[in-house]
Amino acid sequence: MMDEKYIIDLIKELIKYPKETEWIEFKHNNSDPQEIGEYISSLSNSAALNGKANAYLLWGIRDEDHEILGTGFIPSQIKIGNEELENWLLRLLSPKIDFSFYQVQFNNKDVVLLEIKPAYRHPVQFQGTEYIRIGSYKKKLKDFPEKERELWRVFDKTPFESLFAKENVVSQEVLRLLNYSSYFELMNKPVPDGNQAILEALKNDDLILKNETGNYNINNLGAILFANNFNEFKFLKRKSIRVIHYKGNNRLETLKEQVGVKGYASGFEGLIEFLLALVPSNELIGKALRKDLPMFPAIAIRELVANALIHQDFFQTGTGPTIEIFSNRMEITNPGTPLVKTERFLDSPPKSRNEYIASLMRRVGVCEERGSGIDKAVFETEIYQLPAPIFEATEEHTRVVLFAYKNFWDMDSEEKNWACYLHSCLKFVQREYMTNATLRNRFGVEEKNSAAISRVIRDTLEKGLIIKYDESSGRKFVKYIPWWARQ
Repeated sequence: MMDEKYIIDLIKELIKYPKETEWIEFKHNNSDPQEIGEYISSLSNSAALNGKANAYLLWGIRDEDHEILGTGFIPSQIKIGNEELENWLLRLLSPKIDFSFYQVQFNNKDVVLLEIKPAYRHPVQFQGTEYIRIGSYKKKLKDFPEKERELWRVFDKTPFESLFAKENVVSQEVLRLLNYSSYFELMNKPVPDGNQAILEALKNDDLILKNETGNYNINNLGAILFANNFNEFKFLKRKSIRVIHYKGNNRLETLKEQVGVKGYASGFEGLIEFLLALVPSNELIGKALRKDLPMFPAIAIRELVANALIHQDFFQTGTGPTIEIFSNRMEITNPGTPLVKTERFLDSPPKSRNEYIASLMRRVGVCEERGSGIDKAVFETEIYQLPAPIFEATEEHTRVVLFAYKNFWDMDSEEKNWACYLHSCLKFVQREYMTNATLRNRFGVEEKNSAAISRVIRDTLEKGLIIKYDESSGRKFVKYIPWWARQ
């Protein structure tokens, strides 16, 4: 929330403009909700087009000469039916961009400032229509195709990480908001002497940016990775990591729920320790495992959580990463549908929406090198002889599910077939091949029961998930590869 002094200083700067711009609009008393919604769309799109951090709509200021007249418009008192203005506007905007009303006394007169965030990913619509500013006029975007093309080019080159989480922050406040000591620790560097040297290092890594006032803008990259408290960043607090521990294998009774407030990089090790403390230990399982091991492999948890944080869709509002722990499984969910088909997670190089975040997370050792995280997670579940993890895509989310130990004989055919497929994928990316013997070892099945493994392989072949590597090889020496390996 901006303080009143900052808002007044901002209004002083805005009224210095000789006329309305494509990202500033002045009004006296016009409080028509429909008009306000259309202006939010047009100003948001124009702010993106002009590379502005915000757009502004002000009430109580005369358009012609910017004289302060005052206004009787009070946003909190406007209702459409029984719905408050802000909720009504938000419901009809697509996507649901962030905007905030501020009411202040300026020269002893009431002035209202509406701050609007720029469009991202695609143009902002109001009631299904996209608007744009042409000079100081509000127009429908579809009537100006050259502007629309230019706007899409802007979206293509503006990543989430480069947008501002907080603007015009004084140097001492930057050091309070960001966990800079964690940054240097993770980078294996000593903390520099003096605040200016610290700020310069953060600026050189694009975590903050010095603005024209001499203060700083904190980029989303800096805030999402190194925030001391997400709640101090209005537009990022819904991206906090939520952990829920349930009593049984359903969501009927919650034992513990906690929402993290630290940045992903600075708080990662604490998050993993917290999760491992909640995960129960396994009983003795076969000859490979001991009962003091956690139900889910620590490395698998680490890699899959890091993967969810890195590959989430930050532009999806109102939702963040969630980790749910049940008595028989762990579900890790992140906003955004995957950019790679779920059945190809293990072999495909990841396509990241957030390359700067992914790069910095790799540099500080939070996650593995590109493409190896899922491999390691699957490898660990095989060592533990667990059912294979499953990867799911819903309409708006991606989910990975880790399962507790289950004896081979207790697994159903779907679980066995999926484990067989992932085993063939893992072997193939390791430049090896799946055989009856390797799959038998993966499931912890004795050689005398190899016929049961042969049935699993036959079923997986029939489903088209695997194919024979060499059709001419003898039955005893057959090797298998995933279905995509010959494409």
